[in-house]
Amino acid sequence: MTTTLFDITFWFAAPFWALMVFAPGWSWTRRIASSPWIIAPPLVVYAILTVPQLDVLMPVVTRPTLEGLRDALAVPEVTAAAWAHFIAFDLFVGRWMYLDSRERRISPLVMAPLLVATILLGPLGAFGYLLVRAVYPRRPRTGDPDPAGTGDRDRATPTGEPAGPRTGAEAAALTRSRGLSGPEPAA
Repeated sequence: MTTTLFDITFWFAAPFWALMVFAPGWSWTRRIASSPWIIAPPLVVYAILTVPQLDVLMPVVTRPTLEGLRDALAVPEVTAAAWAHFIAFDLFVGRWMYLDSRERRISPLVMAPLLVATILLGPLGAFGYLLVRAVYPRRPRTGDPDPAGTGDRDRATPTGEPAGPRTGAEAAALTRSRGLSGPEPAA
């Protein structure tokens, strides 16, 4: 059973990777990738493999040592569980990269190699995306209440442009209106 679970784990994730890499602009890709539940199948495999091996895993995760991890990974069920862990978390990170890149309008031609790198070498693909992401600012969508991406939704003008800086009195009034400070200052 362990070999079968190991073998099918990647195939549970492969369709989602294929959509994000080969059909990034398809409306169904975004709809499917928007659900965090796409990582559920590998997580179920992980649970099936991990729960019976808790006696082996708990010492490794509570008092990690290189030797302890090496010994635990020598157990086939633990190795298969680690594989399911990699697949699930790489998919979760790839999902975030895909959704974030669509919001930033990063070209699918830039994203495809980064997603493939994430499939194959997880953290290296994610690091590459963080570098690319630094070059592409968040772009507003139509009707975005926070077009500047500042988290300050109250400051957008009707045209979608961020408003200028607040005066001290404006900032104090907003803080009071949100119940974050004491009484109004005397006029």
